[in-house]
Amino acid sequence: MKIVSTNLGERTTVIWRKKEVQTGIFKKPINQPIFLGKTDVKSDNVIDRKHHGGVYKACYLYSTHHYPYWKEKYPNLDWHYGMFGENLTVTSFDETQLYIGNIYKVGSALVQISEPRQPCFKLGIRFNNAAVIKEFLEYPSPGTYIKVLEEGTVKVGDEFILQQEHPAKFTVQEYYELATNQTTEPSVIKKALVCDAVKPGKQEKYRQLLN
Repeated sequence: MKIVSTNLGERTTVIWRKKEVQTGIFKKPINQPIFLGKTDVKSDNVIDRKHHGGVYKACYLYSTHHYPYWKEKYPNLDWHYGMFGENLTVTSFDETQLYIGNIYKVGSALVQISEPRQPCFKLGIRFNNAAVIKEFLEYPSPGTYIKVLEEGTVKVGDEFILQQEHPAKFTVQEYYELATNQTTEPSVIKKALVCDAVKPGKQEKYRQLLN
């Protein structure tokens, strides 16, 4: 995986369904290095700290591979990288092959794949169409958040160099299907339970589901 765009968002106020909403989802390429902190990306705007940012959602990655599909569905948007609210747009990113808990060196940072993205209503704001939420949920490639183990700076051209592959082999795609109730397959749940990179509170939820 290689970084092709670093993206930051400003605090933006919009009117959505007759209500004033503040969001940081309108991210744009900055053509500069960005600093990955433990709970967010420096100089990025994270508005809703309950659902965005934090240790397990410090930075969001999305693949260039998925852009053509969405461009075809929404041809009238002003397209550029960062459209999905990702801080890092990357190449060669396959959710069916990427394991939760994998550790990578990228730039001067050390990061761990933590959890798939689940869209909130603000993606609808970004696409000016609430229907994109359902479409995104049905699309099999959600991107992933990363946990920052060692803070550092990353830039366009930096590659994710695998340092440690997680033995549970619990893919981003499997986690996504489990988190969005698209599967209750016991074998998938068991992977989540033995993957120590999964957020503890979520593990407890899946333990109850298995029981």
